[in-house]
Formats: sequence, structure tokens, C-alpha cells
Amino acid sequence: MAGGRKKMQMRSLHDHLKSAKTDFLFFSQTICPYCVRAARTLEGKNLTYTEINLDEFEGLRSEVVSETGHRTVPVVFDLRGGVPIFVGGSDHLIDYL
Repeated sequence: MAGGRKKMQMRSLHDHLKSAKTDFLFFSQTICPYCVRAARTLEGKNLTYTEINLDEFEGLRSEVVSETGHRTVPVVFDLRGGVPIFVGGSDHLIDYL
């Protein structure tokens, strides 16, 4: 791994969904213009979000893809209700809001 950074111990997708105390949660990767777009979209609507960088968690990307079928980032969830709602990517988020 570049720079000798260690990846964090994997937390499951469901652990991240349960622990986020914000309006939205999204999974991103380093150097992702669509992730920046999602963050700016949420900020523009005064919505809070938790961003989880998949580059920092070993194996989490494959779990997110397996659970959602969504292969690109960001992978956005609406946490405002009782059950997390899978929104999709940045285009889906803009349409959703």
C-alpha cells in the first residue's frame, strides 16, 4: 500500500449504517469527483452526512457491491427514516433530493 498506510480493520456495511448519526451516509474513494459532487449536493441542502472512504477498509468495497449491486462510488444511503434507504450514486442523489 502506498506510503505504508495500514488499512483499518473491516467494519461491516451494517455497522457503518448503524453508527452514523447523520442524515446521509456515503461510501467514497480517494480522488473521486462524483463523491465531491455528492458531498456538495448534501451540503447545499443543509443535510448532514458521514463519508466512509472504501480505500481505508479492507474488504468493505466488495461487501458494499455485494449488498447494493452498485459498483461505482459514491454509494449513498438516506438515514433519515427508521430504515436506511439505498439511494445510489451522485446522479441518483440529485434526482432523489
